[in-house]
Amino acid sequence: MAAATDLRIASFNTELSRKGPGLLLADILSGDDPQVAAVVEVIVAVGPDILLLQGLDYDLNALALEALANRLRARGLDYPHLFAGPPNTGRRTGVDLDGDGRSDGPRDSQGFGYFPGQDGMALLSRFPVDRDGLRDLSALLWKDMPTATLPRAEGRPFPSAEAQAVQRLSTRAHWDVPVRVGETAIHLLAFHATPPVFDGPEDRNGLRNRDELRLWTLYLDGALPGLSPPEGPFVVLGDANLDPVDGDGRSAAMARFLADPRLRDPAPRSNGGVAASAQQGGVNATHRGDPALDTADWDDGAEGDPGNLRVDYVLPSAEFEVTGAGVFWPAEGKMAETVAAASRHRLVWVDVALP
Repeated sequence: MAAATDLRIASFNTELSRKGPGLLLADILSGDDPQVAAVVEVIVAVGPDILLLQGLDYDLNALALEALANRLRARGLDYPHLFAGPPNTGRRTGVDLDGDGRSDGPRDSQGFGYFPGQDGMALLSRFPVDRDGLRDLSALLWKDMPTATLPRAEGRPFPSAEAQAVQRLSTRAHWDVPVRVGETAIHLLAFHATPPVFDGPEDRNGLRNRDELRLWTLYLDGALPGLSPPEGPFVVLGDANLDPVDGDGRSAAMARFLADPRLRDPAPRSNGGVAASAQQGGVNATHRGDPALDTADWDDGAEGDPGNLRVDYVLPSAEFEVTGAGVFWPAEGKMAETVAAASRHRLVWVDVALP
């Protein structure tokens, strides 16, 4: 666990999202949903001071987030400061965004979703959130991102110029959330990018995934019109859905991002990732990356299975001294079973000393 002078920051894709509004809230309140119970156990075991969750359905009054926070509080882990904003998932456009000839499917939303707010993000913190200083970059149109690479097919915009005129870059959201720890404001650059698969040769999702990551580079460069870069220490965290070495995405983009001198890559590790890769074999045996760094345990033997990958990140800025890091993935025992029941993703944590 973190020393008393350290700050533990974590990211966890819980995959708690349900296929209808209000269903997640009902499952949390029921007290008998096994996945919710497993997610709570994982979070309590790690005990982060600041925690970004993905895969948590958004509702207008943050009732699901409040209910989950109450479950954690009952286990002795209190997060008095909560934040969740509406994601792009499920936000209808009325335009055919995926090229299937229809305009009313879940892929025709700004981000894939069966209903508005599905599969959103949320922040839980022991420290105050500076809501006045918060920046939400989620409405940025993909075409308006400097140096954006939009998909094309047969020499034309894919699926259409009309679609690209309304398509936002963020699948879920891009937030700059300042959290005040004493006199220090830490900027949390939070996001959850689209998987770089489920498309065709135009590579729409692969290009979008890469540009969702590149948005943070442009933001830090001060290259986004009307937005200055954050002042002071920051942490980039979330589910990038991109491994720097393996998988189907544009891995070179993640490798370049991790090499940015403004960032520290603590390279969190686990024994469970090594054990899982060895047990599964298959495509994992062809991977070039260190399985100890993996953060996602994809379905074994599934068609198109990319193998276990490193896709979840907590990357402090260079001002921080990193004092510890890990991927919470026990190799065996009861907690290993709990982790597997919670999500295919594993909670990633980093301990830092305040600059």
